Amino acid sequence: MNSGDRRDSHPLRPTTKVLTEGFDPSLSVGSARPAVFRSSTYVFSSPEAAERAFDIAAGRAQVHEGESPDLIYARLNHPNAQILEEQILNLEPGATAALAFNSGMAAITTLLLTLLRPGQSIVYTVPIYGGTQHFIQDYLPKWGVASIPVHSGRGDLLESAIGSTENLGAVLLETPANPTLVMTDIRQVCKAVASRKLLPSETRPLVLVDNTLLGPAFQHPLSLGADLVVYSGTKYLSGFSDMLAGIVLAANRDLIRQIRPARGLFGNILQADECWMLGGRLPTVRLRMNRASKNAQRIAERLAQHPKIKRVHYPTLFTDSDQKRIYAEQCDFPGAMFSIDLLGGKKAAFDFLRNLRIARNAVSLGGVETLACHPKTTTHSGFTEEEFAQAGVTDGLVRVSIGIEHWRDLLDDFEQALVAL
Repeated sequence: MNSGDRRDSHPLRPTTKVLTEGFDPSLSVGSARPAVFRSSTYVFSSPEAAERAFDIAAGRAQVHEGESPDLIYARLNHPNAQILEEQILNLEPGATAALAFNSGMAAITTLLLTLLRPGQSIVYTVPIYGGTQHFIQDYLPKWGVASIPVHSGRGDLLESAIGSTENLGAVLLETPANPTLVMTDIRQVCKAVASRKLLPSETRPLVLVDNTLLGPAFQHPLSLGADLVVYSGTKYLSGFSDMLAGIVLAANRDLIRQIRPARGLFGNILQADECWMLGGRLPTVRLRMNRASKNAQRIAERLAQHPKIKRVHYPTLFTDSDQKRIYAEQCDFPGAMFSIDLLGGKKAAFDFLRNLRIARNAVSLGGVETLACHPKTTTHSGFTEEEFAQAGVTDGLVRVSIGIEHWRDLLDDFEQALVAL
């Protein structure tokens, strides 16, 4: 039996594939790991190859099986982006193609501007990351796209909105929701979209999932029927709070072919150095996330009993039967994010943050260090009071991203900060 036969009969697991596939050492002078290719422009192998490369980059032609088109210009593509986009497919079950962007918001905005048309609508779950909500509510209407917010986790309301919204172009889910960790049933949404009655002029709406909070390690939207999954690569994929990145992956590579020309036009591709950095960190994503998730679960379940805390939002602490079902069916592990709702409101939240010694008062998440913030005055501060109430973002809510420090040190830190209230 040759090695190919062994691989066919025993498929490699994602943690192995990400280290062994997606990069050919012979293309980098035999380097065991990818090198950095810093170049703004590339020499064509022939005038015909240049013509072919431009046709493909503009979307006028498609890449044939086994074809490797010439590179053109680093705003359109470059070797490190190609390597990263091939590597990350190994972490995302069901993905056939990917694109790297220079931030998560660049990924979201390019995705929506490419796939939605004037006169269409988008249904999206709330709460959702504040930047995403700002773009959907305040910018898409200028381009003639209507937006319909629906509470996260409310499958009945989502099904109703999907069935009744005219000219529905896409459904965008963030699950778990940021910052309340409410989960939405991805498979249920995909079934509702598939059963929607279409007019002759309509096409099936796309299901998009922002999977940043659980990452490819703990939740697999494409395997559940979603069309596209998007990440802020700044978070768990990178993991060190020192770079910005965005990733879009698709079950159908034709969707990536549609988005790629827009990325080239907008010039928001991830640059060579950052692609090289991010690619080098992909093999440790599961290691880092496993450690952080174990830390978070231990800490969240202990803090849930604290007399100064009204509630801890965390998947293993769900009390709603439907939320417990979604978590059990949809997720492998609970993740490293939780939010605590403190008795005493805003003052208690601010004093808690002020007295932390190990955890740092900062926005963002997914790094090896523990971060904590007050969503109502930071990440979600653009909401109206009605939106805060609907989303469950209270004055006393503190969002925590647990890192890979020793969990007992972190628990001691949270407890001493609570004592100081």
